[in-house]
Amino acid sequence: MRFEDLKKLNEARATRKAVVTVTDLATGEAQVLVESGSVGAPLGEAVAKALRSGKAGAVDVEGQALFLNVYLPPPRIVVIGAVHISQALARLAPVAGYDLTIIDPRTAFATEERFEGVELVADWPEDVLKQHPLDAYTALAAVTHDPKIDDFPLSQALKSGCFYVGALGSRKTHAKRVERLMEMGHSEEEITRIAAPIGLDIGAATPAEIALSTLAQIVQAFRRRDLVTGR
Repeated sequence: MRFEDLKKLNEARATRKAVVTVTDLATGEAQVLVESGSVGAPLGEAVAKALRSGKAGAVDVEGQALFLNVYLPPPRIVVIGAVHISQALARLAPVAGYDLTIIDPRTAFATEERFEGVELVADWPEDVLKQHPLDAYTALAAVTHDPKIDDFPLSQALKSGCFYVGALGSRKTHAKRVERLMEMGHSEEEITRIAAPIGLDIGAATPAEIALSTLAQIVQAFRRRDLVTGR
């Protein structure tokens, strides 16, 4: 790999951006495509498919044999709220390949006893997210039912382009949430990105089932996310 290409690859990794290297199998020539800008069809279609799957492989593009190698930032889930749903989600997420962090300033809930082995931060999201900002490879799930805790990270998730934003609560609760987010400067179009009620509709009735439906919805959003690629 050329030095300039390696530098581009390392810069993308450092900033949690996805990269696809495209190698011409006939000539050995390679190019590095970062998930920004645009690539025309039909190569763009092949690159987008590779980015969604995360799998490397050979493709044929108009008679040209190419090998696509994919470098994705590790997808992660940030959960706002140390509740029963979070406990179940913390067990399920690693199985699906997701890192998970739980943030909750309520020290009565955010205890090591309840979340053994889980990355748990007992602080306000406003303070935590300044040091660990959200990004396009982060899913945010707000599950406290408390606007004082949930609203700020939901707003940040929309601004940061998180691939998934979900919030616990009834439609009535969400209607009030929409009003507050609009007062914070978000448009109706932005707010429609929030999955509320959270999770796929599987008739979930227990915290574990809600966690399962939420994880399924996160995986769905990740595999179907909008992609833009460029050199």
